[in-house]
Amino acid sequence: MLDHPGAASARIYDYSLGGKDNYGADRHAAMAALAAHRAARLLPRENRKFMRRAVRYLLDAGVRQFIDVGCGLPGKGNVHELAHRADPDSRTVYVDNDPVAVVHYQALLHAVPTAAAVRGDARRAADVLADPDVTALIDLDRPVGVLMIAMLDQIPEADDPDGVVRTFRDAMAPGSHLAICDLASDRLTPADFDKHEKIVELLGFPVEFRPASRLGGFFDGLDLVDPGLVPAPEWRPDRPYDPPSGWLMAGVGRKP
Repeated sequence: MLDHPGAASARIYDYSLGGKDNYGADRHAAMAALAAHRAARLLPRENRKFMRRAVRYLLDAGVRQFIDVGCGLPGKGNVHELAHRADPDSRTVYVDNDPVAVVHYQALLHAVPTAAAVRGDARRAADVLADPDVTALIDLDRPVGVLMIAMLDQIPEADDPDGVVRTFRDAMAPGSHLAICDLASDRLTPADFDKHEKIVELLGFPVEFRPASRLGGFFDGLDLVDPGLVPAPEWRPDRPYDPPSGWLMAGVGRKP
């Protein structure tokens, strides 16, 4: 998640999931977005549920260390909690450039030696990977799960999202996985785009939609795990789900 004056994406997301770590500006932006389009109500839950399923899949694949890039605020079923259920020695680093999100995670993790939260900007990916708190927990010579959940849509083309993903992708050891869930434009109607523009105006910061083919390019050099890049609720569902919003695509790629 990226940090912005006034309302912040991490806190809007928190409010949308029923959290309490948000302010008036965040609640105003979230309620306005929810009123503007039904999809705005579905997106946080689609994101969160995909994240949990992806982490469980990676754990089943033997991954025991995770970097959650653009983690936002803590919620129910955080990455380190899911990982510790499978292996108490699993390691997790949360990264966000919103200081409020980082402080909340640090408070949550103060007695958890196998997890940390660092303030970092994904657009400076090399600096994130070199952060001492990251290198203290994450061994990039071993498989790692890199999670980019609802994060790339906040990196405009001018800030080189391909370079961001490539830096993480190149640093990953064979057997590592990259999980992405992001806004896609393919199924949006002209009316949807109009509503999207209104939501962006209400939120006060840009949100980038990309076609699925563009999102697929972030997995270059990786083997897409079945079922590939699909609407988020359709990625390995483990229970009945509401019809997809059509706004989110999700996938997981493995580095051979």
